[in-house]
Amino acid sequence: MNNFKWRALLIGAVLLLVLFGCQSTAYPIDFEQLSEDERIVIRFSHVVGEDTPKGLAARKFAQLVKERSNGLVEVQVFPNGFLYKDGEEMEALLQGDVQMIAPATSKVTTLIPEWSVIDLPFAFDRYEEIHDYLATPAGQDLISKFDSQGLHMLGVWDNGFKQISNRDYPIYDPDNLQHLKMRIMPSDIIYEQFSSLGAIPQEIDFNILFHYLERGDIDGQENTLSNITSKNLYLLQNYLTISNHGYLGYVLLMNKQFWEDLPEHVQVLIADTLKEVSEWERETARNLNAEKLAELEACKCIDIYHLSPEEKQAWEKEFKPVYDYFKERFGTKYIEALPKYHKK
Repeated sequence: MNNFKWRALLIGAVLLLVLFGCQSTAYPIDFEQLSEDERIVIRFSHVVGEDTPKGLAARKFAQLVKERSNGLVEVQVFPNGFLYKDGEEMEALLQGDVQMIAPATSKVTTLIPEWSVIDLPFAFDRYEEIHDYLATPAGQDLISKFDSQGLHMLGVWDNGFKQISNRDYPIYDPDNLQHLKMRIMPSDIIYEQFSSLGAIPQEIDFNILFHYLERGDIDGQENTLSNITSKNLYLLQNYLTISNHGYLGYVLLMNKQFWEDLPEHVQVLIADTLKEVSEWERETARNLNAEKLAELEACKCIDIYHLSPEEKQAWEKEFKPVYDYFKERFGTKYIEALPKYHKK
């Protein structure tokens, strides 16, 4: 039996005592005497700031796992693309250089293009709808596709709904996007979304977006309010349209082999802690985005326009070709399960 399996049996036995021999989440056994080789280290890489919903939740997850395992399991969080940038972290996870990442849903479409259904404009109106959608047979099918890619999906964290900002003029209707160079995340659906309205979509790493805006290489971008403020993007933009036109969330992924090699009781600890943190993260995302909107309105540092319900309907009508594009590639299965088609 190899060393890793001996370690796994040892750790599993210890955790069995911890998890089932103690009340609630109290873990009185002291693991300080364990060597570094006997500890489990999970390197968690992400590309946004520590004061965003994802950044805050990652820190909370790491803290709770360390406390509840008494230091046996250590989650090391690396924010702001410190270890790997947008286009690098997926490969790092697959290679085992990190054990956990939380890429935007758009970024997993390079591996599983069907996930671009989440990027469809005006597909969701509320945070709850995305999680209800993933619980449907169509959503479960999307989740199962990670297995064949060597990945294990642990859940989805919310960031928020995306807004549109730019430097040149207010954006009231779809025609206003014509000829604007807009930063997007890598997603065929998002590319179609902007190009269908005459914009010029540009795929740019989030951590260097500020510099592209600063140099005037692009005109605008779409993002959540927490991301727009955490990276100070609003300082380089003159106009902000509150459109809520698309959902931005994060897929919690772990290297599948690493996950399967973990003792069962460590898997239980991680899964239970993530469930608790995810509920906290969703509430944090709602509150933080509302707080950032209030701050932007109070500072009067950027012109803000809110699309009316009627204007949103007009925008949504203009995006019909994007839905047709998705159907041509993947059929109707994933679209027909969207909540917008089941509302009374």
